[in-house]
Amino acid sequence: MSSALLPKPQMRRLLARRMKFHLFGAFFVSLGCAALYKFGVAEPRKKAYAEFYKNYDPMKDFEAMRAAGVFESAPPK
Repeated sequence: MSSALLPKPQMRRLLARRMKFHLFGAFFVSLGCAALYKFGVAEPRKKAYAEFYKNYDPMKDFEAMRAAGVFESAPPK
């Protein structure tokens, strides 16, 4: 009598249903992580590089390193 009250477990296509749910979940989580990385890391990094190279003078930097004795082929003056 008690066995008639319990519903039978779903055994057919159980893996397919769970797999569909997990595939969609994994897709949306990975899409969210990619968006967070792009807007949280990549874009600020690009902006920082652009800001640095906007007023960067390589010759001034070279002369400072040359005066410090960093280069063997270009001795300090």
